[in-house]
Amino acid sequence: MPDRDQTRPSRSDLVDAFWSVARSLRHASAERLAGWGLTPSQARALGTLVRHGEMRPGALAGHLHITPRSATEVVDALAGLGMVERATDPADRRAVLLRVTETGAATARDVRAARADGAEALFARLSEDDRAALARILAVLREGADEHRPR
Repeated sequence: MPDRDQTRPSRSDLVDAFWSVARSLRHASAERLAGWGLTPSQARALGTLVRHGEMRPGALAGHLHITPRSATEVVDALAGLGMVERATDPADRRAVLLRVTETGAATARDVRAARADGAEALFARLSEDDRAALARILAVLREGADEHRPR
């Protein structure tokens, strides 16, 4: 049986390494978010609302690639924390708009800063060239993942 070139990882090795890093990032993120009483899903929803502005719950579900029912649960939790409020859509009084409160906006800024600190600690071990290569590779993988995401 020929020796496999150790400088060329197998697909399985790449998948294992990718998921290991992803798990570590998820756990570290969950630990940081616990200080604000947020789950990763709630933080993503809050960040989406901050970036895109007020929107209907169905639009939020679309941005997050989750079911409307799941989005409702996330919004309920954020509303309970005083970070998001529901308002009547002036264009259609039957519809609801979600908007970030001042508390939610401040929390989103703090979360973004904490994540940036965590990312800097993780990526500090990479050279600038390695960071650029990783950014390029992740962009290619993200594009491929977006192409294969169910609509």
